Amino acid sequence: MRNLFYAVSAFVLAGFVGLNLPLIAAQGAAAPPKAAPVRVIVGVEPRHQAETPAVNREDVMVFEGHDRDQVTDWTAAQGIGAGLEFLVLVDDSSAFSVDSQLGEIRAFINQQPPATQIGVGYMHDGTVEMMQSFTQDHAAAAKSLRLPMGAAAGAASLYFSLIDLMKHWPANSASPRREILLISSGIDLYYGGGPEDPYVDEAVQDLQRAGVVVFSIYAPGGGHLGHSYWLSNWGQNFLSQVSEETGGESYYFGFGPAVSFAPYLNQLARQLQRQYLLSFIPKPQKKAGIQKIRVTTELSNVDLVAPDKVYVPAWPEH
Repeated sequence: MRNLFYAVSAFVLAGFVGLNLPLIAAQGAAAPPKAAPVRVIVGVEPRHQAETPAVNREDVMVFEGHDRDQVTDWTAAQGIGAGLEFLVLVDDSSAFSVDSQLGEIRAFINQQPPATQIGVGYMHDGTVEMMQSFTQDHAAAAKSLRLPMGAAAGAASLYFSLIDLMKHWPANSASPRREILLISSGIDLYYGGGPEDPYVDEAVQDLQRAGVVVFSIYAPGGGHLGHSYWLSNWGQNFLSQVSEETGGESYYFGFGPAVSFAPYLNQLARQLQRQYLLSFIPKPQKKAGIQKIRVTTELSNVDLVAPDKVYVPAWPEH
């Protein structure tokens, strides 16, 4: 009888342990690591010039190929919590005709929200000369604008300057938004023109890696090159590529100097007010790098404007 009792007890104990082995194993194993969300700046543009509609987190979708990523946050970029570092970047090889628009650029700078940090820089010789570091003193930033040097600015690529800028943007920046207004012909004085400019591609990738959005206004270059239809055409294409692939927009009208920058600057001001900070969980990546994404919505009366690629860090090992 006693042997029977021991046998039954052993059977019950074995069954209990067997049933709970998955639970014990799960409790003993470390939880799988979670990827850090990737944050991207997204512009909301109403269609047909209508009033900007409300866009909620559940309205926003992020895709990598055919796979949909999880959206973890969607916050309007307004107020102190959505700080902005905004750089007015002038191509020093621009024609002197830009002088007639300096007053409009100054007015735009002075109209920005008080919390916006504004810097002013000039591109020449493959670098950026900062005339005013980022400051909330908008009057000082506006005052630092000067006439470009024109053809005397040298023959280095302006895209070298953008690449160099990404290496020297303040690393301790706490602002969730970093954006640029680029005023240039877009002409690569080093490469020239053609369907694929490797320096443009490198600059775009560095901007995407840093999460910097570029808006651009076409301004003819100084000297003979500023009259080249062929180079001007490619220059505008390059400006469009940089802006569209980083989530911004390029403004131009024909190949001559704009009569006024004011319409472009007014549109830019509206776009800055319609931005959101989007966070999402990317697909697991063994190696950090640039990944192609698509940000969209099923809302019929609005378009979402975002970079087409973002930097995704490698997931931690399981």
